[in-house]
Amino acid sequence: MNVKHVNAICRATKEILTNHFGLAVTPMAPTAGSGTVPSNEIAVVLGVKGELTGQIVCSFSSGTAKKIVSVMMGGMEIEKLDEMGLSAVQEFGNWVAGTTATELSKESCVIDVTPPIINEGESRFHSANPFVTVPLESNIGLIDVHIAVKEE
Repeated sequence: MNVKHVNAICRATKEILTNHFGLAVTPMAPTAGSGTVPSNEIAVVLGVKGELTGQIVCSFSSGTAKKIVSVMMGGMEIEKLDEMGLSAVQEFGNWVAGTTATELSKESCVIDVTPPIINEGESRFHSANPFVTVPLESNIGLIDVHIAVKEE
């Protein structure tokens, strides 16, 4: 996996959290793995195709998801993730997807990203590709960015 691609994907997610949400974000030490991709209570799954293929999975606790939705809804307190809340989380995935495509284009890498799929409930995803996990710490909680992409 190309470190420039991993950095571009992390920059994109951090940019959304910083510019759209006004959060201070600190990337933590990345880890590498293969096989089972760790998840959390909520996961946004983005398929990648083009010069890279694979998946990007952003996972976080339901508490962090509620805080993401709260910010997106102008600070309204969110007690439960209903259909509207899950739709907002899916839109967060769209923002990450669009910004990821832009950041990768700066590295001369053209991709398309599939519409996000939301997984609710703790899960184990399995990847044929090795993956890198970059935890992003913020004042609304931890967001794990799991990157399993390869060059075509």
